[in-house]
Amino acid sequence: MKFAYTRLITGDVPSLATFYEKILGVMRRGDDSYVELHPSGAILAIASRQAAKSMHGGEWSASAGRSVILEFEVDDVDAERARIDPFVTDWLQQPKDMPWGNRSMLFRDPDGNPINFFKPIAKV
Repeated sequence: MKFAYTRLITGDVPSLATFYEKILGVMRRGDDSYVELHPSGAILAIASRQAAKSMHGGEWSASAGRSVILEFEVDDVDAERARIDPFVTDWLQQPKDMPWGNRSMLFRDPDGNPINFFKPIAKV
């Protein structure tokens, strides 16, 4: 089995896609109802509530992702903190060294989904 991608449901695909283009440094592919971003690793997809309902049926809640954290390994957590500061407004944790060996920071996207940028700390 291969983990392929994560899909976020939102009420505003263009705005959320623009945010992820900025933090991931990759361009989106798609339209105003469904986009994909392809950083190295798994794909991040963003779909409108209407697109999710059309594809899968049922009702889909946007901005309700409070139990999943999107995790991205980066080269330098502190450099990323400085780079994304102009467009991240909801910080959960400033960069710090974690007891399990990662340097990490957490913030929320415009829909409230938590995001962790981390880097394993070199073992001495």
